[in-house]
Amino acid sequence: MQRTLKIFIAALSLCAVAPLGAQPWPAKPLRLIIPFPGAGGAADVTGRIAGQKLSEALGQPVVIENRPGAGGNIGIESAAKAAPDGYTILVSAPSLTISPSLYSKLGYDPIKDFAPITLLAEIANLITIRQALPANNLKEFVDYARVNPGKLNFGSSGLGTSTHLASVLFLSKTNLNLVSIVYKGSSQALVAMIGNEVDLVVIGPPAALPHIQAGRVKALAVMRSTRLASLPQVPTTQEAGVSHVEAITWYGMLAPAGTPREIINRLNSIWAKAAATAEMREKMANTGAEISATTPEHFAAMIRAEVPQWRRVITDANLKLE
Repeated sequence: MQRTLKIFIAALSLCAVAPLGAQPWPAKPLRLIIPFPGAGGAADVTGRIAGQKLSEALGQPVVIENRPGAGGNIGIESAAKAAPDGYTILVSAPSLTISPSLYSKLGYDPIKDFAPITLLAEIANLITIRQALPANNLKEFVDYARVNPGKLNFGSSGLGTSTHLASVLFLSKTNLNLVSIVYKGSSQALVAMIGNEVDLVVIGPPAALPHIQAGRVKALAVMRSTRLASLPQVPTTQEAGVSHVEAITWYGMLAPAGTPREIINRLNSIWAKAAATAEMREKMANTGAEISATTPEHFAAMIRAEVPQWRRVITDANLKLE
């Protein structure tokens, strides 16, 4: 009788921990939303690499869902409104912190509606100019642009994109007046610059590196605090004489707010272990990005800091989209 009673009590305690019918997470495939086209862009490639690692570690498929549109806002909003059960993950870029200041109506809050998991990768932005311009360093370009106000232009992948705002940030810090020309993508802007249609383009190293090495464009500075291993001769903007113009395109993993902390920690741990391997560092480097892994707290702090940073840039440039 006493033994039967102990078994009954033990069974009750198990029911208290795991309700009837509950299954350990994950019990089904995960959905990974990438709010950009699935055409091999940096966000898409990074998201698929992360999704593969999560699938291997969790023993469940990770289904990639590309949901582009409205500067990434369609996919981001979809993730924000998903159930916080650990089965929906978002891979986002700086549009998450840019859009709140750029769009008059937005269906999500980048701070309140998400639980950051980890940074995945970073791509530094390069300030490049067309080969024919009479400038071989950043100071010479700034001096040349100042005596030719309104006569030079810059290309970008669209109003409010990270490369466009990085260009605006640089121009505002140097008090330069360049005309904006918008293209469908940064690569198209780069091609236009090679064809002497555009004078300046801020772009990531993957697309620009072959043209820099071939002498078709000039790289004047990298917009971060350290130089690039692939372009050690190119100084940082700080070294080139322009302060406070760091602008990095990052990719990070988030879940809907309210997702259980143990799930956030497990996803974070999986990526941290993957990012520490030489294989993964090389794989990400082949895409032109530098692999990254942070704590959820570090990533959350970065998001909180970026929102007001981009708000100042957008307000000063008087930008607004519907």
